[in-house]
Amino acid sequence: MLLIPAIDLKDGRCVQLQQGVMASASVYSDDPPAMARHWCELGARRLHVVDLDGAFAGEPVNRRLVEGIVEAARDVPVQVGGGIRSIETAQGYIDAGASQVIAGTRATEDPDFLRALAAEFPGRAILGLDAKDGRAATRGWTTTSGVDVQAFAEGIRELDLFAIVYTDVARDGMLSGINAAATRRLAEVAAAPVIASGGVRNLDDLRTLKALDLDGKRLLGAISGSALYEGTLDFTRGQRLLDDG
Repeated sequence: MLLIPAIDLKDGRCVQLQQGVMASASVYSDDPPAMARHWCELGARRLHVVDLDGAFAGEPVNRRLVEGIVEAARDVPVQVGGGIRSIETAQGYIDAGASQVIAGTRATEDPDFLRALAAEFPGRAILGLDAKDGRAATRGWTTTSGVDVQAFAEGIRELDLFAIVYTDVARDGMLSGINAAATRRLAEVAAAPVIASGGVRNLDDLRTLKALDLDGKRLLGAISGSALYEGTLDFTRGQRLLDDG
């Protein structure tokens, strides 16, 4: 399993939000590419980048900054999300060097788009399932749909997705601990491996996730932002735990 640092972009800076509320942003760096280099130097094997401005605008806003992060990461895979609502936008990020593209809002509102994305980029599309009380949250988490995330995951099992990023919105940025039960339920029904996100706070959360992955295939890893930036989770120790137990 991988511990995946999050680099969330707002107004050209690296930030973390609480429960997706833009006004709650804590700024951690004015130089996101330098932050990418920092995590790679510590041994990160994958980076999670989200254009928060793009998620709200419905189209990329920080694309040049994303390109700088991809360049800074060099051989470390970068998965990018936020405002990817067309094949053309996804293609632009792939052309810029992103390893995978993450679709959330349009993917859950229009499953045919997700099918087209997976067909166009087999093994390089990631479904972002962001949940509020088990229902999909979209459009920068400002809207909660009637889509049950578990049922949705069951309905797209045939797609060649790289992974599903599952985020419990209520826990995101709150350092309140992961929603282990919901993560496990999703991992049990999904065909693609799950990346857990939202609420990771310390080594105990990583131990919990590692224990959930009984066959070593259901969970690809965990995304962490606030815990890494606030220092409640040490990256090196966290990755070592996931590697060795």
